[in-house]
Amino acid sequence: MQKLKKPFTKKEKLNFIVKFNHQMGLSIEETETALYALEPWEELKGDEVISNKEAWEKEQEQKEKERIKILALTAADVERAIYKAKGMDFEDIVEFIKSNPPEGLDIKALKIELKANNFYRGNPYVEQIGTLLGYTSEDIDYLFKNKELPIKEGIKDDNLV
Repeated sequence: MQKLKKPFTKKEKLNFIVKFNHQMGLSIEETETALYALEPWEELKGDEVISNKEAWEKEQEQKEKERIKILALTAADVERAIYKAKGMDFEDIVEFIKSNPPEGLDIKALKIELKANNFYRGNPYVEQIGTLLGYTSEDIDYLFKNKELPIKEGIKDDNLV
């Protein structure tokens, strides 16, 4: 938080606004006694600045999770990323899962999902298949943000039965 106490000149006010809002992105609020430049997690109550960075960061984290959850990729984007990282296409994935069936995964339903035009990050199959291929939730988030997966050792096409 930055503060410019009154009285100030018009030039001082403009310089304060340019520096802290235009250049630094802080929000500007004026009271009877001063002009304030506030961080996103700061709130002005009268002439008292209340800071709650921890709550603001949690809120931002939740917003980011919600944003990622609705991201979508085309089937081609997903298959291309998996092929580039693992050397596997969707057919290879189905064969791998058939030879190593995880409990509770419906292969027919998976085949239907793999025919979809778009893949949404929030789809539970996305997380489940990613895990089977050795990817963490963060790796899958990375895929939806960047259209690529990190290359990891382990399951590759030549490991299929």
